[in-house]
Amino acid sequence: MKGVPNYLVALALMALACSVASAYDPAPLQDFCVAVNTSTDAVFVNGKFCKDPKLVNANDFFFEGLNIPRSTTNQLGSNVTLLTVDNILGLNTLGISLARLDFAPYGLVPPHTHPRASEILVVVEGTLYVGFVTSNPDNRFFTKILNAGDVFAFPIGLIHFEFNVGKTNAVAFALLGSQNPGVITIANNVFGSNPPINPDVLIKAFQLDKNVVDDLQKKFS
Repeated sequence: MKGVPNYLVALALMALACSVASAYDPAPLQDFCVAVNTSTDAVFVNGKFCKDPKLVNANDFFFEGLNIPRSTTNQLGSNVTLLTVDNILGLNTLGISLARLDFAPYGLVPPHTHPRASEILVVVEGTLYVGFVTSNPDNRFFTKILNAGDVFAFPIGLIHFEFNVGKTNAVAFALLGSQNPGVITIANNVFGSNPPINPDVLIKAFQLDKNVVDDLQKKFS
């Protein structure tokens, strides 16, 4: 490359190397990758071993009974049935999961986040008060009252909740954009961590009396 400065040649080679190093396949290169729990004759993809495609059958993509109401006899008056790759092995690499949410009257799915997924919720029965809060520094609160047939979306990673404001049971279904979206329930994680967070941290962070923090840690432990 006669006449071309050496530093330009070096920059060009670095750019080429970076483009090759960052290349990836944005989607699966096969129709499916059904998860298995053994490494025998399998390939490791998305944290799961893939089943031999010749051994895959319809049951790998199937779950029955999501029409059955779940028990809501607990302190929160709610029950979330989450179907991830652990329940439907064929979800591996597909980037989706599904949840059924059952609510007793005034039942609550408390403030939580999904670190790996956005969520879209559809109400099929009852009336829900839902909302999410944006990140710092704005901390904007977006909220809506949803009735049967209404749909609401929660952006990935943001704290959100669902609360049954009706006097009857409520049911909703949620689609999440990950085969394993994860759940971080704020109160449980902060006050029920294992081992416990030093109370002095929580006292200062939440501006609470020590007795209140001690009581919350006992309640959520």
